Amino acid sequence: MNATASHPTPPTPQALFGGFFTQLRRSTAFLPLVGLVAISVFMIVATDNFLSWGNLQNIALQSSINAIIAVGMTAAILTGGIDLSVGAVVALSGTLASGMMVQFGLPPMLAVPLGLAVGVVIGLFNGYCVAYLRMPPIIVTLATMGIARGIALIYTGGYPIDGLPESFAFLGGGVLAGIKVPILIMLATYLVAYVLLNMAPFGRYVYAIGGNEEATRLSGVRVSRYKLLVYALSGLTAAIAGIVQAARVTSGQPGVGVGFELDAIAAVVMGGTSIAGGRGAIVGTLVGALLLGVLNNGLNMIGVSPYLQLIIKGGIVLLAIFISREAKR
Repeated sequence: MNATASHPTPPTPQALFGGFFTQLRRSTAFLPLVGLVAISVFMIVATDNFLSWGNLQNIALQSSINAIIAVGMTAAILTGGIDLSVGAVVALSGTLASGMMVQFGLPPMLAVPLGLAVGVVIGLFNGYCVAYLRMPPIIVTLATMGIARGIALIYTGGYPIDGLPESFAFLGGGVLAGIKVPILIMLATYLVAYVLLNMAPFGRYVYAIGGNEEATRLSGVRVSRYKLLVYALSGLTAAIAGIVQAARVTSGQPGVGVGFELDAIAAVVMGGTSIAGGRGAIVGTLVGALLLGVLNNGLNMIGVSPYLQLIIKGGIVLLAIFISREAKR
């Protein structure tokens, strides 16, 4: 017997690269990544200091809040749902945690979990209405958006809560290993979400529910339970963003978060996730959030009017939805 028969030839670097590129090209994140690279190249040519470390870190920092919210939004959209309450949850979780520290003297290590718990509770309520009461997600989350915003305004009297401790402000402006803490929190959130959606049964069921909910239910999967968990995750990530936002401005702002749900949906759709559910990737959502950040940063640097920026970003979102629909076909 040939001695080499039992030892197959290892793949060449060219084969490995070719296989990786083929997988990347088939991924829903491929086109968003191409778009991010193309727009970045344009901004490099059109501006003087786009590639500076300070500007790149500023883009990531400005994108972090939206990117964190978009994690939960991705899960909701993958199931064929949506969560319009995330912006209000950002406000409520931030103001509640701030109030616990300022008015009741709780340390951040106790106040922050309370703020996060509020997001989870609202998410569970949304999930219960959607999964068990079979109510439309857009109506349920629109209602809880108003409820959460109203509670935040009543709790604060409509005024910001200032005087937060410096240790809490570290979550919004601190630096570890040369990187801003909100960026690290964003990356950690995506790492956990990647594991959940790609390496755990939770992710398989989320995709299956979005692809064909009835078939998934008939196969024995407890669809209602996983929908409940999806909206709890959306509430949690919105609350994380609310804590980071409050720490960044060192103030609990009851009016913050207006329109954040639209930015999160834009990041998800621009990242290649189908608005109809069942198709997408969490990595694509991160690319979509960074793409929005690069657009905001670059358009500001070249002096484009904020009103025109809205038109440009709206057009890009429509184009992303069109491309996603065609790709699904």
